[in-house]
Amino acid sequence: MASSSSSSCSVVTPSTPLVSFLEQLQETALQTFGNSNFDPKTYVDLPLKFTLSETHQAFQNLPRLSSNGTVSAEVLKGFINRYFKGAGDDLVCWQPHDFVAEPEGFLTKVKHPEVRAWALKVHSLWRNLSRKVSREVEKNPQLHTLLPLPNPVVIPGSRFREVYYWDSYWVIRGLLVSKMHKTATAIVMNLVSLIEKYGFVLNGARQYYTNRSQPPLLSSMIYEIYRSTGDIELVKRCLPALLKEHAFWNSDIHRVTIVDAQGHSHNLNRYQAMWNKPRPESSTMDKKSASKFSNISEKQHFYRDIASAAESGWDFSTRWMRVPPDYSTLATTSVIPVDLNAYLLGMEINIAFFAKAIGDKTTVKHFMELSDARKKAINSVFWSPSKKQWLDYWLNSGTCEVAHVWEAKHQNKNVFASNFVPLWMEPFYSDGSLVGNVVHALKTSGLIRAAGIATSLTDSGQQWDFPNGWAPLQHMLAEGLVKSGSKEARLLAEEIAIKWIRSNYVCYKKTGVMHEKLDVEKCGEYGGGGEYATQTGFGWSNGVVLAFLEEFGWPQDRSINC
Repeated sequence: MASSSSSSCSVVTPSTPLVSFLEQLQETALQTFGNSNFDPKTYVDLPLKFTLSETHQAFQNLPRLSSNGTVSAEVLKGFINRYFKGAGDDLVCWQPHDFVAEPEGFLTKVKHPEVRAWALKVHSLWRNLSRKVSREVEKNPQLHTLLPLPNPVVIPGSRFREVYYWDSYWVIRGLLVSKMHKTATAIVMNLVSLIEKYGFVLNGARQYYTNRSQPPLLSSMIYEIYRSTGDIELVKRCLPALLKEHAFWNSDIHRVTIVDAQGHSHNLNRYQAMWNKPRPESSTMDKKSASKFSNISEKQHFYRDIASAAESGWDFSTRWMRVPPDYSTLATTSVIPVDLNAYLLGMEINIAFFAKAIGDKTTVKHFMELSDARKKAINSVFWSPSKKQWLDYWLNSGTCEVAHVWEAKHQNKNVFASNFVPLWMEPFYSDGSLVGNVVHALKTSGLIRAAGIATSLTDSGQQWDFPNGWAPLQHMLAEGLVKSGSKEARLLAEEIAIKWIRSNYVCYKKTGVMHEKLDVEKCGEYGGGGEYATQTGFGWSNGVVLAFLEEFGWPQDRSINC
């Protein structure tokens, strides 16, 4: 059975007057300009030139068309130009002090001249993606949805013009290859500052993201920097924030207790946003999606599940749908996800490691016990002995039910790349016999395609489904395989990395940019689907290419073309 606090259903972070007003503007803009090339996020990112009350009053006074009460395109454009700065104007370009055009010891295993030249171009993109929050945001925070941060940031790119939580892990992996340790550390300290203010790392540094987090990888970022620099002061500075973040993820809204078939209790965790309204950055879309629900409480529950899918980073996927591919059956808060619990296992192991490094024996003991318990829970609830992979577990009814009995039929039997994410964690990649089984399962899963690992096997039109491949998934699976020490596993990891590097290279050569996702069915093609156009830049794609090239290199005689 599973228990969760009934109060967990009613946790809602209040919005702000600025965000609420910008949502009104977003809705008006959709009515006026229409759906073609419309990005709702643009409107909630606009900084105000004047006070909110002045701007709101001017908006109320706009002349409306008598036929349907809308504002003409000319009038609305004039109003936006007069009362707002451009989206992204509250971030200024920043040249990182530790950027060097060709760092000493950079990618010594890359022998192919074309690949090396391209890798240096990818490395140079850190300058394009580096920003600093404008002083205006610090001086007049009430005019901006952007949140002030103490240090410069590296953004993903395009419409993602602010810092994001889980993206930052792969950005940091790339920065470490680029020998940009100070920039990497600055990113971590920004995320720590969010924990100190809000109690958790926000999805991104915007007012409208204060209602949810994202996959919890901060401890892994700190671990990678510490491994690279030995900076024990960073560990000391960050450990209290990590303890606070761990408490957030194990609070009532995220924690579920499962009693397994043998009668043993296990604490596991789920995504659950503190929100039951349309996401401000996609408000017009969410309202349309919820229009088929007539009941207010059904709409609120659906909105919470949409925001919780955004918290997962997998927004959106059939993984969260009770009846795929029907988007209206999204039920993220009823899923106990394999990958989230793997990340939390990693956090518990890292916290014990950091505590040991600074001599805090009590914390070491506590977190070793927690990680042992979570490993048992992951094996008991998620592991499928027949499929040799870990499967998400569905709670059989609404998230506020007091009890759920564990049954094999509630495991999600569909294949997702996330089913293999636990292999990224030491307790699993260090188990030789387990690794052999998982390698076989991955090879025969259908996920390994011509140009990388597919996110799922279902072509739903959602972006976290087939045929899209995402840099983080390629990296986690390949790195887990490498860390196992198995020769067979390393060969599979290298095969995945070669496909991914090749596809990124050819796509870059065709388009001149790095993309956030690729089509794994076609080498050199970028991905699609979802609620916005494919974005470029792109933080985590750059980081994973650099990390793969550092690990595997590229011999002079290996072709880089598809």
